[in-house]
Amino acid sequence: MSNNPAGALRLGTRRSKLAMAQSGLVAEQVRRVTGRPVELVEITTYGDTSKEQLAQIGGTGVFVTALRDALLEGRIDFAVHSLKDLPTAQPDQLRLAAVPRRADPRDALIARDGLRFEELAASVRTTGRPARIGTGSPRRMSQLAAWARSLGTEVDTVPIRGNIDTRIGYVRSGELDAVVLAAAGMERTGRLDEVTELIGPDAVLPAPGQGALAVECASADAHLATQLAELDDPHTRAAVTAERTLLAALEAGCSAPVGALADLLGDGQVVTEMRLRGVVGTIDGETLVQLSTTGPVPASAEGTAIPENMGRELADEMLAKGAAGLMGERAL
Repeated sequence: MSNNPAGALRLGTRRSKLAMAQSGLVAEQVRRVTGRPVELVEITTYGDTSKEQLAQIGGTGVFVTALRDALLEGRIDFAVHSLKDLPTAQPDQLRLAAVPRRADPRDALIARDGLRFEELAASVRTTGRPARIGTGSPRRMSQLAAWARSLGTEVDTVPIRGNIDTRIGYVRSGELDAVVLAAAGMERTGRLDEVTELIGPDAVLPAPGQGALAVECASADAHLATQLAELDDPHTRAAVTAERTLLAALEAGCSAPVGALADLLGDGQVVTEMRLRGVVGTIDGETLVQLSTTGPVPASAEGTAIPENMGRELADEMLAKGAAGLMGERAL
């Protein structure tokens, strides 16, 4: 049972505007299914305080460890994470109780003068310099460089960190020509009108789990876990399970240049099949290994064997094509 059974449920969240917005959305759903008030408990993580690039500090777990510690110590009852930040290995003491319906998994370009990526990439011919695009993600750097190369041009990707305001501020000040952020974050903070292009997965595959949230609680709190499970979306869970299994099988962390997306396919309202796409590339975008596979969709959240097998099999194919040599140091 929860350590606070009679009062409000304590939801642990990072302090950023995006994290608070995401947690607020989940809090409303939890109030509905439990009939109990929910209070947000703000927790600072190492990823929030460090100024280093995520690839330098390891990436995996830097935004979630403090939240998980609070759960294990009983200071909060459950936590909400951006699923793409969650390590692929799930601790026995904690349960991924729910993966709510996913928001838009795509990346979003916020560029000067309302430009789209192809226009930015082409601007080198008139300005004499490649467009400067800010992102802290090796995955985005790799695929943006490859995209520009496919257009016969180039872009200059610049490592940046910070919240949404900080990153977009680089464009507003003229320091950068554009930045790339997750579309889901822009949507959840009410800033989609600032997006100049939603980047399709045919050009840039998102991070595994991007756009999805993870609701986590202590494994011992079976009653709360059962209640939180009502927020779970089986199709989203199946998709992100395939993507995260691919990431784990590649032995890559969340800061590796790995993209993955599982699309749900079907006729009308009936989902019959899932297509999993994965990509690994060098940071300069010169070499990419990009493959896909399809399989049936499990009927419930418990049916994880099919998406897990899809993820492992696609990872094996990518490794056989040389993916390991493109990722640098692999996460073990």
